[in-house]
Amino acid sequence: MTVWVVSGTGTEVGKTVATAALAAAALAAGRTVAVLKPAQTGVPVGEPGDAAEAARLGGPVTTAELARYPEPLAPATAARRAGMAPLRPVEIAEAAQKLATEHDLVLVEGAGGLLVRLDEEGATLADTARLLGAPVVLVVPAGLGTLNTAELSAEALWAREVELRGLVLGSWPRRPDLAERCNLADLPAVTGAPLLGAVPEGAGALRPVDFRAAAPGWLAPDLHGSWQAAEFTAREAAPPYTAG
Repeated sequence: MTVWVVSGTGTEVGKTVATAALAAAALAAGRTVAVLKPAQTGVPVGEPGDAAEAARLGGPVTTAELARYPEPLAPATAARRAGMAPLRPVEIAEAAQKLATEHDLVLVEGAGGLLVRLDEEGATLADTARLLGAPVVLVVPAGLGTLNTAELSAEALWAREVELRGLVLGSWPRRPDLAERCNLADLPAVTGAPLLGAVPEGAGALRPVDFRAAAPGWLAPDLHGSWQAAEFTAREAAPPYTAG
C-alpha cells in the first residue's frame, strides 16, 4: 500500500497544485493514482472541488471526497455550523486503504494546515497519517515567515512519530528575493527534511497538457520526478546578477 498525505503549513500555500503535480509525475512514471480530499470546505455542492482541480491539471486519476461543508472554515468548525457530522481519522484511513487496493499511489490532500481540526475531539490530518502509517509531503511557502511554520509542522509530526517525507515549495517565484533564496538552505536545516520539489509560480494557470509535461521536472526522484535539489539551490540561491 502506497499512501502519501499532502499537507501544508497553512492555507493558500499551493497544496492542490502540488497534489496535481505529484499525480502528474506518478502518472508519467506509469503509476495509477487516486486523489482523496477527505474534507472539502467552502465549495458549494455540484461545483468542482480540490480533487477535481488536481485531476484537471494532473491527468486521469480517480477522485474521491468524504465530506463537503459549505463554509470556508476548518472542517470541525464548518461541520458544526452546518449541523453535519465531522470526519474521523478512521474514516479517512479506511477510504484511503480501499483506494490503495486499486491504485499504485493514493494522495490524501488535507484542508488548511497540518493541525487544522477535523472534529471536536481535536483529531487532525497528522493523526490520520499516523493511523495510516503514511508519510507526509509538506507543502510550504518560499518566503519570509515560512521557517517558523515549517519547523512547527515538522515538530508536530515528530511528536506523533509520523514520517516527514520532505518539503515541496508550493510557489517558487520568477524573481526570488533574499529571504526566498536563503530559505532553500534554511528550510531543510530547521525541519530535518529534504527539499523534494519546487512548483513554479503560476503553474496552476498552465494548460493541463503543459502542466503534465512539466510537472516531473518540478519534483525529486523520490516523488517520481527528475528535479535535483542541489542543482536548483546552487542556481536559485545565488544573488541576482547586476551590471557594473
